[in-house]
Amino acid sequence: MPPLIRAFAGALLAAAWICALPGCASHTGAQPSIEALAATHGMRGVLIPGTRFQHVLYRQGDLTAAPRIHLYLEGDGRPWDSRHRIASDPTPRDPLALRLMARDPMAALYLGRPCYHQPSQSRGCRPWLWTHGRYSQEVVESMVAAITHGLPYDERRRITLIGYSGGGVLAMLMAERLAGVDRLVTIAANLDIDAWADRHGYSRLAGSLNPVERRPLEASIRQLHLIGARDDRVPLDTIRRFRARNPRAAFKVLPDFDHRCCWLERWPSLLAEFR
Repeated sequence: MPPLIRAFAGALLAAAWICALPGCASHTGAQPSIEALAATHGMRGVLIPGTRFQHVLYRQGDLTAAPRIHLYLEGDGRPWDSRHRIASDPTPRDPLALRLMARDPMAALYLGRPCYHQPSQSRGCRPWLWTHGRYSQEVVESMVAAITHGLPYDERRRITLIGYSGGGVLAMLMAERLAGVDRLVTIAANLDIDAWADRHGYSRLAGSLNPVERRPLEASIRQLHLIGARDDRVPLDTIRRFRARNPRAAFKVLPDFDHRCCWLERWPSLLAEFR
């Protein structure tokens, strides 16, 4: 293990962070905590098991009777504090995917990643899981196991996976493994993680799975990939290879959108389009 990672892991273990899911204190003064934000929309978080990790799950609406459920996956949050310092807590400060779910009238779930939305020094957590291994098989398998536990399979029910930014990468990787998925929507997603890393001068995410290198999804899974024409975090040209290798997928470029704007404001109308 590199010295920087080893030192940081030690700091994580020494850190004291006590925070129950309901009513946790805000991460910053500028934004409410994700728990407070969820509570304002009547959502309550629960911890559910994955493989070796616990995952936070927020529920919305009547999941037992719904013939279709929307499953939301968040972006990468804050894996790094700077180019040379790993964040002690990768949880997003302003969870756009959770805000999108709050504007969705459908029954829905929001699934957190390993070590997000909870003490990052929890059992099994290590910085690799939210840095270079953020899209690893270990992460994907645990998230699939968590949703399988939290939403037992029902052959009459269908799932739409909706992933924002890095959550779109995970949605692609989960879709091939999760029973019941027949629709997939990504929003501003870095679907070729090597091209994305190269474009920004980042080191490639060794240990992560790259959607562009995977076999295309089955034709039974309808795909819609939403892209902001002004997105400088995931520029359109970084997914050129993905588009070429996935000819059955639909792509929609929105001219006035960037990585954050204007997904939340336009989400109800976008939902109506793909419904």
